[in-house]
Amino acid sequence: MIFKRGDERRREPRRPVNLDGVVHGPGYEVACRILDLSEHGMRVRLDRQAPPPPQVVVIEVAGGVAHEVETRWREGMEAGFRILSSTSLRGLTPARLTAAREAWRRAGGR
Repeated sequence: MIFKRGDERRREPRRPVNLDGVVHGPGYEVACRILDLSEHGMRVRLDRQAPPPPQVVVIEVAGGVAHEVETRWREGMEAGFRILSSTSLRGLTPARLTAAREAWRRAGGR
């Protein structure tokens, strides 16, 4: 099958959203706007032109959810991520997400 630029190649529908977020990783913390979500991926607009590491956590500030993701692409200020797992930051969280929970609180999460 041949795809043209702009053809939709995703197997699942994306839903447009407009959510405050934080992209967090070792030595990396950048505010972002989550633009769309699907079950297995997301697209974000970064607040600065700093390329994200290969694996990071994208935090939905209002929802209190940490998405462990893999960077799939980056173009200008936007990046696409494949979601590996999602965990609530409210209540008990796994030790691997302690730094992400602190980043969520710094961003105003409650």
